[in-house]
Amino acid sequence: MAKRKMDNRSFQDRWEADYLFTNIKDRPVCLVCGANVAVTKEYNIRRHYETKHYEKYKDLDVKQKLQKVEEMKRSLVCRQTMFMKAKSKSEAAVKASFIVAAEIAKSARPFNEGQFVKKCMVKVCDIVYPDKKQEFLNVSLSRNTVAERVCELSTNLHEQLIKKGKDFIAYSLGVDESSDTSDTAQLSIFIRGVDSSLCVTEELLGLKSIHGTTTGKDIFEEVSKCITEMNLPWDKLVGLTTDGVPVMCGQKSGLVGRIQEKMREEDAGELTVYHCIIHQEALCGKALQMEHVMSSTKRVVNFIRAKGLNHRQFKSFLEELDSEYRDMPYHTEVRWLSRGKVLNRCFELHEEICQFMENKGKDTTELRDKKFLCELAFLSDIVSHLDVLNLQLQGRGHIITDMYAAVRAFKTKLCLWKTQMLQRNLGHFPCCQTMAEQISPAVLPSTQFAEKINALSAEFSRRFANFEAQKGRFELLSNPFAIDMESAPTSLQMELIELQCSDMLKSKYDSVGAARFPCFLPDTMPQLRTQAAQMLSMFGSTYLCEQLFSMMKVNKTPHRSRLTDEHLHAVLRFSSAQSLTPDIDELASKKRCQVSGLDQCAE
Repeated sequence: MAKRKMDNRSFQDRWEADYLFTNIKDRPVCLVCGANVAVTKEYNIRRHYETKHYEKYKDLDVKQKLQKVEEMKRSLVCRQTMFMKAKSKSEAAVKASFIVAAEIAKSARPFNEGQFVKKCMVKVCDIVYPDKKQEFLNVSLSRNTVAERVCELSTNLHEQLIKKGKDFIAYSLGVDESSDTSDTAQLSIFIRGVDSSLCVTEELLGLKSIHGTTTGKDIFEEVSKCITEMNLPWDKLVGLTTDGVPVMCGQKSGLVGRIQEKMREEDAGELTVYHCIIHQEALCGKALQMEHVMSSTKRVVNFIRAKGLNHRQFKSFLEELDSEYRDMPYHTEVRWLSRGKVLNRCFELHEEICQFMENKGKDTTELRDKKFLCELAFLSDIVSHLDVLNLQLQGRGHIITDMYAAVRAFKTKLCLWKTQMLQRNLGHFPCCQTMAEQISPAVLPSTQFAEKINALSAEFSRRFANFEAQKGRFELLSNPFAIDMESAPTSLQMELIELQCSDMLKSKYDSVGAARFPCFLPDTMPQLRTQAAQMLSMFGSTYLCEQLFSMMKVNKTPHRSRLTDEHLHAVLRFSSAQSLTPDIDELASKKRCQVSGLDQCAE
């Protein structure tokens, strides 16, 4: 700046009247043609004026020149304002297209729905704001544009996840596989990472399409690619949760075995492997061995629902009887919760069902059998209890310690129900209680039902043995103040003593609860923070994978079977995002480019 002043390179006010120049952002700009001079020297400015504009303005006196300068400056401001408005409108149009594309992806609508949305917007604008119609027409919502926007939103989320992944001190994976409507195998991989502040990030790591075989080697290669793309170190991988099929859990050729082998090669720590809690809870129900009751129930339901005429007549029959219920739900094997609803409805409507089937000439001897009705009542009650637990385990963001606590609570309930059943106390079995009121309580096979409850309890203990083995680690997160010091790992004993002797930390634990308490562990307890991070990162189930597959079925239907893998993955990544939000402002700003000195939108 000093050199410029010494060389007389600062803009002089008199140059406005002498040469029709003005100063904009320390650069002299000609008010006549808009050209700017690279070097602020009077010689350069005078030469430009004399060679290009002197002849036109030589006859003006100083006063006239000053008036002309003011007119030109006002015109320049108007042009700049117009350019800024055009730039602002272009930015708004691009941002609007991103927002509409995001809503289309969230609602699982086809990409060409953008054109329909635009038509609706324009028609509304014609009535409400007719003078703004052009601004709505500028919003690009063609099929290709919407598809491109969704892919950019997905890429932005993936970049954010990679950035977050650099701060993870522990992470776990949830992996599951399913087929889409075109029979392409889709491998869903979710990550649950914890950073140094013990904040949890739970997002889709990758959705990989496998067009060939789905062996343990194939699945491992896809998982390994995702970890490499994220630049995640193998030594921070602490947990793996799968659906429990052999190709996942195989200790030699399965995904689990191959990841463990890879971690040994990388000299990483021990990998904790879990079979999805929700899957295991559903499988425990098979220990009741009451398939004959379920089979008979399904035959009844299929007779009513399989044919449209029977279904219509049954609904009319229920209306004539003024029944509390108006229909019979379908049972679907893959929809676990439908079983309890069907059993309960069959029990509640068993008299109406018998009358309807007798009118149709069907044999109802089994349905009217007292023993069968008792078994139906018991199965309906116990499956209802299992469904309550299943719902309790579903959802995002569950901590594995809380999920296993729900399972342990259910096991305790089973012990109570067994004792009460032997005593013919049916307070927790409403359907059985109804049956006991209709028949002699002595006829109810309570001993047989107690044995089935005992078998269910034993199956829970067997299937959740690996969770029970981790009970000590779980308590470090759920209740660190109650841990016996002598049974705790040596590396944690000193920090546990300091923790348990701190009244301030105990007060904080009581006020915020076990789930949030790890965030308040001081930096002077690094071992406890590390243990907490590892526990917080664990997946208790593959619920997120199953939820993603449900979204996939809605998006890739037989009517959209040509949806490409790239677009399917982009839609599902965006739709499943929870802790991350795409930066639409940043994406919209990247769509601008310089054209003729103006910032315009590049579509």
